[in-house]
Amino acid sequence: MTIRRVTTFLIALFLASVSVVAQDGKKPQSSAHAAKPKVCSACIRAHEEFLASDAMQGRGSGTHDELLAATYVAAELRAYGIAPAGDDGGYIQAAPLIKRKVTAPPRLEITPANGSPVTLQYGKDFLLRFSTAPEFSGPLHKVDTDKEANPKLTAGSVVFATGVNPRKIQAATMSVADQAGGIAVIVTGKAEEFGTESKELPNFPNQLKGQSSGMMTINFLEVSPDAAKTILQTDDGANIKFVAAVEEENGFTWNAVGILKGADPKLQHEAILLSAHLDHLGIGPAVNGDSIYNGADDDASGTTAVLELARVLGAGPHPKRTVIFALFGSEESGGLGSTYFREHPPIPLNEFAANLEFEMIGRADSKVPADTLWLTGWERSNLGPMLAAHGANLVGDPHPDQNFFARSDNYVLAKKGVVAQTVSSYGLHSDYHHPSDDLAHLDFKHMDAAIGSMLAPVEWLVNSDFTPQWNKGGQP
Repeated sequence: MTIRRVTTFLIALFLASVSVVAQDGKKPQSSAHAAKPKVCSACIRAHEEFLASDAMQGRGSGTHDELLAATYVAAELRAYGIAPAGDDGGYIQAAPLIKRKVTAPPRLEITPANGSPVTLQYGKDFLLRFSTAPEFSGPLHKVDTDKEANPKLTAGSVVFATGVNPRKIQAATMSVADQAGGIAVIVTGKAEEFGTESKELPNFPNQLKGQSSGMMTINFLEVSPDAAKTILQTDDGANIKFVAAVEEENGFTWNAVGILKGADPKLQHEAILLSAHLDHLGIGPAVNGDSIYNGADDDASGTTAVLELARVLGAGPHPKRTVIFALFGSEESGGLGSTYFREHPPIPLNEFAANLEFEMIGRADSKVPADTLWLTGWERSNLGPMLAAHGANLVGDPHPDQNFFARSDNYVLAKKGVVAQTVSSYGLHSDYHHPSDDLAHLDFKHMDAAIGSMLAPVEWLVNSDFTPQWNKGGQP
């Protein structure tokens, strides 16, 4: 057949198909709302199988493996039709860091108002679990968490938290972290973790250049039972001083950021941010012979949810509102990636109408109905109830004592006024921050159902003129 005959044949075939549609009275689906979006189970599994694989070595904060994860996310966003919103016309946003390495065992000194100083040895008497400062000091404030859940603190206090219920102690720790007053928390550890001066030095989280900290500003230490007795016998107000010698070097953490510009002239300046963190703990102490902290639930699952939302929203016409997709680095180091993003957003921060952070949705929570997600700070805003009213399997956080609202990247934005909350289904499983948080422990059926229930409600949100607002007293 000649080219002309082929062209004529194809035109005739097209006209015939149009005629059939006209005779049937049906029209092609041109609207993003013509059919309920369907979840892509194969996509969800594929994202997890890459991000949580041993090949990614746990996506450690500020490491080359984190950059690989960000690059993978960037490639997926491009494939889904999401425009770049990172540095230099690309998807990657590089945040400059200061990396700190401890060079000698830290010291912890207790100086009573009337008495001689006592110096505790690292490893034998105390261990550093998390710190944002290589040196701090403050007055001792002892808190019995069985009697006092929300202690009132003197500014700069070092809190020694005691009690018989570990969850109450953890909740008190989070409460102190959320207050401006407390700078450090000390708790009693297990006796078998202490005994000899440690040759293994602690790790310090990275720090953004030009900023003292990210999401958390707390220092967290454990002491041996014997050292705990010493502290209990010391009067409140005694000076507690921590000192660690560190060396610094420059580095980066990486976010992956994409954008769908809103199509409605009136609503395009009300952006919805869909986010998760793509980093985890990297390589760490071996547990049962495994030293790779894969982070399949924390938070490859949340990253997977954001990518699935990007796939669905990128497949149809542009929504009325602008949608930003941000996958943050260094959440595990205190929200450094999200803090940098907040200070260097692709659009003005006052144009963010809401932020949904997806954090640990890879397994079901027995505290809520099957295949249900929960929202941190449910009572703080009108966002959760409206999403639930539009079909999301979403309820209030069943673990308010854990203060999860302040423990993810949403909090960085919430502190600046954005209605920002976290979607999760973390049921306090024992694999949290362990190498066993791997693919074998994921519940893909739960992920498919939970993510699937969010597709249509989020699609409604990005096309709606509904205004997410903090309830009275809800903004942190």
